[in-house]
Amino acid sequence: MTPTLDRLIAATAEVDPPLAALDLPALRANAADLVERAGGTPVRVASKSVRCRAVLEAALGENLTASGGFRGIMAYSLREAIWLARRGATDILMGYPTADRGALAELAADPELLNRITLMVDGDDQLDFVLAAAGVTSLRARLCVDVDASLRLGPLHIGVRRSPLREPTAVAAFAQRAASRGFAVVGVMFYEAQIAGLPDSSPPVGWMKRASAKELATRRGAVVDAVQAEVGVLEIVNSGGTGSLEVSSADPVVTEVTAGSGLYVPTLFDRYRAFSPRPALYFALPTVRKPAPGIATLFGGGYIASGPAGRSRVPTPTWPPRLKLLRNEGAGEVQTPVTGRAATELGIGDRVWFRHAKAGEMCERFTDIHLVESDGSRTVVPTYRGEGRCFG
Repeated sequence: MTPTLDRLIAATAEVDPPLAALDLPALRANAADLVERAGGTPVRVASKSVRCRAVLEAALGENLTASGGFRGIMAYSLREAIWLARRGATDILMGYPTADRGALAELAADPELLNRITLMVDGDDQLDFVLAAAGVTSLRARLCVDVDASLRLGPLHIGVRRSPLREPTAVAAFAQRAASRGFAVVGVMFYEAQIAGLPDSSPPVGWMKRASAKELATRRGAVVDAVQAEVGVLEIVNSGGTGSLEVSSADPVVTEVTAGSGLYVPTLFDRYRAFSPRPALYFALPTVRKPAPGIATLFGGGYIASGPAGRSRVPTPTWPPRLKLLRNEGAGEVQTPVTGRAATELGIGDRVWFRHAKAGEMCERFTDIHLVESDGSRTVVPTYRGEGRCFG
């Protein structure tokens, strides 16, 4: 058993599961690793990978120093961004475009929100939508342009499907059109998912990552130069994710990198070579029946991560050791059977500890997180769900 799990188990012994628990020493160590890997480039916290205001505030509470630090939030929903801004957040970059007319109208009507929130766009039709939702023909909203950061090898597209904008001339022309309609173009973003989101599992993957980083380093600088020639100096050149901080921050044109999953370290990051996983967030389920020798059935547990369906998206039983899910049931909506030598010894009420495949998605299943300090003391804080918020 790791010191982290030992602390979490002891601190929550009297709490009825299902429960979620976060080890604060591990969280702080992970935060320090992210800052170190960013090499002095500020780290923007991805809220979708956290989904708990207390944890967001804890990360952002670390002041910037000569060695870097955390600055700002990358939100995934405009309603979420407005909610965070009204609770004190002053620098929020949208990670994705929005089609929420009500939220856009609220944003347009509030100068303080317009100052604190930067919208993400990648097309003229999105500009049309923003202005129509605001009921105006011109709006001094802050914009960041999402630029395709995938790797293209002939007809092969390696990466996620995001922006249609890729080449410097096209990005610059779009930025100029946005500025001519009254928008303030303050940044560009490049999310290299094929580098940040894939583990270093094989030589071909490593080759692909190096080739992609080399191509993007050249194109990113050209895009920034072209955009700045049209709209002036940019405040934001955002890039990267937890799995690519060293690569992204090495480019001098990048002004900030983004990370969030690296604070919790879910199982999808176990095979990365860039850093040593230090899992911080776990959940526990209670044993509710023993249907057969060597099998224990747990309550709940069907917390499946997004992405391509498969074994990598299911939660992993971690303690007691050597437990595994049943192939024909997996992690179920209201019950999760586990098998293995330890299953024989589990009694009714005994708990099994799991790690989720992804980071913030787990918080959609819990209203509270138990924060555990190094001395074993425990504080309960709400997740977004616990504060009555669901942003999709």
